[in-house]
Amino acid sequence: MSKISKQPSIAIPTPEEDKIITAAARNDPDAQPLTPNQLQAMVPMRKLRGRPKSENKKLLVSVRYSPEVIAYFKATGKGWQSRMDSVLREHVAQQSQ
Repeated sequence: MSKISKQPSIAIPTPEEDKIITAAARNDPDAQPLTPNQLQAMVPMRKLRGRPKSENKKLLVSVRYSPEVIAYFKATGKGWQSRMDSVLREHVAQQSQ
């Protein structure tokens, strides 16, 4: 029984074959090579991943609240943490006046 190679063999085209492939690509309106400007504008995928950065960056802290307070806000449904934040912001705004 012969072993199957785990790595596929890749045939690198010769310079003549590469010229033929490039000429065919340039003649295909749907497969035009990228322009230098397009290449320069490209961004690595890892920079595009995840949530967009917020202008109002929030801080991660560990805080202990009374069980009644947490139960109240959780009972308001999904988004309870944002509502809790808005209540605290409102309190801060009132105290700052």
